[in-house]
Amino acid sequence: MVAGALFKSAKSSLTLVQCAKTSITGVRTFTSVLNDQQLEIQKIARQFADEQLKPNARKLDLEGRFPFNQIKCLTDMGFMGMAVEETYGGRELDYLSVAVAVEELSRGCASTGMIMSLHNFLYTNLVNEKGTAQQKEIFLCDFTKGSIGCFALSEPDAGSDVASIKTKATFDGDHVILNGKKSWVSSAIEGSALVVFATVDPALRHKGLACFLVPTEAEGVFRGKKQPLMSVRAVTACDVTFEEVRIPKAYMVGQVGEGFKIAMEQLDQARIGIAAHAVGIAQAALDTAINYAKEREAFGKKLTRLPSVQERLTEMSILTETARLLTYRAATHVSTKNSSMAKYVAGRNATAAADHCVQILGGRGLATTHDAERHYRDARGTQIYGGVTDVQKRLIGHYLLREHDAL
Repeated sequence: MVAGALFKSAKSSLTLVQCAKTSITGVRTFTSVLNDQQLEIQKIARQFADEQLKPNARKLDLEGRFPFNQIKCLTDMGFMGMAVEETYGGRELDYLSVAVAVEELSRGCASTGMIMSLHNFLYTNLVNEKGTAQQKEIFLCDFTKGSIGCFALSEPDAGSDVASIKTKATFDGDHVILNGKKSWVSSAIEGSALVVFATVDPALRHKGLACFLVPTEAEGVFRGKKQPLMSVRAVTACDVTFEEVRIPKAYMVGQVGEGFKIAMEQLDQARIGIAAHAVGIAQAALDTAINYAKEREAFGKKLTRLPSVQERLTEMSILTETARLLTYRAATHVSTKNSSMAKYVAGRNATAAADHCVQILGGRGLATTHDAERHYRDARGTQIYGGVTDVQKRLIGHYLLREHDAL
């Protein structure tokens, strides 16, 4: 199917599968069976990944080139505002639908899948759920139609320790003045707006944090050079500096002191996307390994006949499916514990699966002319961004003990 026909068909299909976001509090059981709507989204995303992403993924990675054409197509298909209200150009789909799409797109191109995931889980859903009507008109409508949103939380001295943020917000009448520096802001070079977390007083720690929406073209916003990355090389990440950036006070999301809670809630949701992203990479590694083992011969037989290779493929399948089940559960029952468990397991399992893939391919597994080494690099990154695995374990342990009144 040619690209144009695919997009037209996909856009039409997505219109048919619009549904209201699942009420998490009303869910009392979990099932891994996708409904008809989610299966349709999975089919559309998989077809796009096979036909448009996978053939270009290696080239984009080697060149470190942002996938503008692919993101434009995903925008036209409705994938860049999946959980957003229809009023603002979205599809009003639930988080499991978004996770399924992220997985399939990441299977074709991890970089493209990550861009789509961060835009949906860290930017558009924040503005959609927490923004005022005015904020949605300015910072949401265009972001379901092609503009890209970014999430600026980390700083040179504040990564996992969010309460140590030093970017300063000073109120001046009906305006706010921002000064500070953010690090590792994905898509900031291409983005049109930023979700920025700043403090009114560093001494207040988490109680002094506030959340702001900032146009990237605002006077005093300076974007640094792209940081070379080991994984998802087609994704741009750079520093963003704020020097006397003056924005309307109306661009503040919530109230002063609510910034920490907003950031934590967004990270809970973002980890669902990262987990789905990792599952897609693990599945890509498994696909690569099986396809290679079916064709390659050693000791007079196909690699698939060798017990050692069979064991590795079996392990890869178990790792991938385990991560997928945890991710589906996290998307259905959104909580810090569930999303941390999903991200922790999915990131580790994707890295392990990709390692098996490299080993099965042998020397070819180290060559940039094959996909195995890219899958390994992409998988390793999923244990870092969105909260390192060490932090996820601490969160899981904390909420586990709290559930049992053992703190």
